[in-house]
Parts: sequence; structure tokens; C-alpha cells
Amino acid sequence: MFRTIAMALGAASFITAPSWAQDEAETREPRVWESRGQITADGERVRYRVVAGETFLRDDDGNPTGSIFSTAYLREGVEDPRERPVAFVFNGGPGSASLWLHMGVFGPQRVVLPSNAEDDGAAPFDIRDNPETLLDEADLVFIDPVGTGWSQALGDTDPAEEFWGVDEDAASVAEFIRRWLAENRRWNSPKYLIGESYGTTRIGALMRQLEAGWNDVSINGVVLVSVVLDFSLDHTAPGNDIGFVGLFPGYAATGWYHETIDRSAWNNDYEAFLQDARDWAVDTYLPALVRGHTLSEADRRQVIQRYAAFTGLSEAYLDRADFRVTLSQFRTELLRDQGLSVGRFDSRFTGVEPLGNADSPEGDPSGYGIDGAYTAAMLDYFTRTLGVEITEPYTTLGGVRQWNWDAGPAGGENSYVNVSPWLERAMRQNQDLRVLATNGIYDLATPFFATEMTFNRPGYYDQDRITLTYYPAGHMMYLHQPSIEQLAQDVRDFIE
Repeated sequence: MFRTIAMALGAASFITAPSWAQDEAETREPRVWESRGQITADGERVRYRVVAGETFLRDDDGNPTGSIFSTAYLREGVEDPRERPVAFVFNGGPGSASLWLHMGVFGPQRVVLPSNAEDDGAAPFDIRDNPETLLDEADLVFIDPVGTGWSQALGDTDPAEEFWGVDEDAASVAEFIRRWLAENRRWNSPKYLIGESYGTTRIGALMRQLEAGWNDVSINGVVLVSVVLDFSLDHTAPGNDIGFVGLFPGYAATGWYHETIDRSAWNNDYEAFLQDARDWAVDTYLPALVRGHTLSEADRRQVIQRYAAFTGLSEAYLDRADFRVTLSQFRTELLRDQGLSVGRFDSRFTGVEPLGNADSPEGDPSGYGIDGAYTAAMLDYFTRTLGVEITEPYTTLGGVRQWNWDAGPAGGENSYVNVSPWLERAMRQNQDLRVLATNGIYDLATPFFATEMTFNRPGYYDQDRITLTYYPAGHMMYLHQPSIEQLAQDVRDFIE
């Protein structure tokens, strides 16, 4: 239930073309809309205020360089804000707006899609009150980084130079967080970061921006949804054999789901099967990859046979591939005899392929199977429910280009980005910082085993502050109703 109560300055300046970003950057004020609503969250009725609008980032001379659009949900009737947690929430990409976590799991309303990995079809889509929202436990601030949603560079600012890079992006989001805390007098509230996919990378980079100086923003906890901190652990580029290991248990889980394997060989015990896949990946598969040409023919045949048994790929195909199957190849080959490919973000999804001899899929059925619903739901919610009167184009994903992957000590360019050491350091220097890492078993974009390999490293010395959770779904585990309920409860318990 919502009631729009105010619309901010600048409403009269709305135009349909985006030229205002350059022409009016130095004259207009940020646009902000306020409304109120109420929701039943975890059985508790919560009344809240919504502030949706722009925050201008400025250079040393006070000139606006960029605008970040955010949506903040603030519970009403809170006596002491120091006891009320605030969570900053964003998605990844890089270049994705926060609509997925906003309308998928944590906001007060969400779009409901089939749980069985079916295509979303066309409007009208089902938008409902969301009992899984976290508003009973924390205030929520959804952030769209520059280049996503309605956030953009202003004036003569080149976004590729100022905002689009591992460090650049984290610096701008950190500036926004500091500004928000100051303007809302929340510096002494418990603080959480919730990010999905590249959003987890952003969290790692934010640990350097927020926790590594004298003016710290000390974080109580981070929620990593579909984790990628070390890009080497799931990237199957030539010469990076460890990436094949990080992906393999996810390949095996996909074979189990689509019944391309003999489940009876594991007595139909799914958990035992997944553990066998993990153990084999580390104890047998990795040494075989490292041995390369020195691997005996007998051992080679044994590796190929076992790989085939775990996944359902043919031994002939694995032999030709040197048992190094890239993600695109796996997605295309597994169900080739059915004319189907499997999803990258969620391998439960399947898509019809136009050619039977392709080396890579036409697209990602777990992407084009949901994007229409989320975009329509987000914009309908903004304009009809929150009263946001913006007609400029809204960038769901894909507006960011020329990303600077050179992250200094975190790698990039000629090496793989690895922000994990920054999170490790933050945990060493902040004894209250805890980690919740959530994993979809059928996520091949940020595979669960790569996450386990990351947090098994010695740098994460205090395992008691790290929790890993798993869901029978993919990258966006909140597409699956039982998983969204469990995910929301896990995050609620983590903050509580």
C-alpha cells in the first residue's frame, strides 16, 4: 500500500531527450520523490517512508560530475536510529541497475515468475507485495551506479574515465554511501552491504575504499549474492586450468538436473553426488590438468570416463576437448541431441538453438527468459507506485562500456582481478565484520565451487565469521520460490 506525498525540485524541467545531462548539469537541482507505504514482512506490519531520487557527485570545485539514482526505504517510528541497521544494496554487471535485487527479493514489492525456469513471456506481469522484504530488520538503500538505471555522468565528465572501472566505480559508490550516511545522520547505525554478481566484486573493492583509512566506514556485515571475488577461479581462458576446476561441480549439478547422467550410480543421493564431484575435481581432475602431456594414457582414459559419468558429455567429445570444456561449449553440447542449450546464469533454463552444429549458444535463456518482466515491473513500480516522473531512458544492463579492469594491486589487464585480499584485510582489521556468501547450485556464471575455493584460502583465518548457503536454483536464486523464502530468511537471520 503506497501514498505519494511529495515530488521534488526540478519537475518542471523534465524533457524526453537526455540532453539535460550536459546542458543543465550546473543549473538544475537533483530530482527527488517521497512517498509512504506499509508492508507485512516476516509477519510484522511495517510502515515506511520512501525517498527515490538523484544524488549529485561533485568535483573539488563543487561542479556536478555524476548523478546516482537511489531508492531508500526508511522504517517509521524508530526511536533510536543507532539500533536500526541500514543495508546498501546493488547489483553487478558491471553496468547493471539494482532492479534485480529490488524487484526480485528485498524490496517491498516484487515481480513473481514461474519457479520452474520457464520463459517470462509478455506483459502483464504479476507484481505483488513482498513478504520476504527485509524492512522488518533494516532500512534499505538501493543504489544504481553511474551508467545504470537513471544514473549518469553530468556536464563534460567522461564516464569511462571517471566512473567505469574497478576502482573508479567503488570510489563513486563509496562517496555516495558517505554522503547518504551524513545527510541521514546514520553514521552510528549498523551498516551492511548487499551485492550480487559483480556487486560482490564491488563489495571487495569497497573494502579498500571504506575500511582502509582513518575515516573508516566500518561495515558490520556483507552479503555476497552469487560470488565472484577472484576472476581466475571460473574463467576458462587458455592456460588457466584452475577455471575448469571451479566450474566442474556446477557442470555435474547441471547433468544431474537434466538427467544426462545415471543417478542410480550414486543411489539417487544428490548431496553425496555433489560432494563426490567436489572431491574428484580437486583430488583427480586438477592434478590431471596440471600434468598435461605427462599424464599417462591409462590415467587420461580414466579421467575422461569419470568426467563423462559426472556430466553426461560423451567420452568422444571429452577426448577431442582434452577434457577442458569451456562454459560456452558445455552449455551448447550437453543437450545438443535435443536441439537445446542450457543457461549461463541458471542452467535449469533451456533455449531452442537454431543450428545443431554451433559452438556457442544463440543467447542465454536464463537472461532473455526474465529481462522483460523485471524491466517492466521496475518501471511500472517507479512510475505508478512511487510517482517517479522520469521519461529518460532507463538502463537495465549494458550501458557501461570501456570498463577499466586494471585494479592496481587487485590485478586486471594482464592478470585476473582478485579483490578477495581486500575483504580478507578488512576482516583482519574489523573484528565485527561478517560474511554471508549465498550460492545457487545451478549458477554457471559465478559457480558455487569457485566460491568455496575462495573462502578456503588461509587469508580467511576466522571461519566462524563466514557463512556459505546454497539454493537449488541459479545465479538469481530468487527466481525459485522456495529459494527466495530461504534466501530472505538467511539474510534476515544474518542481520538480526
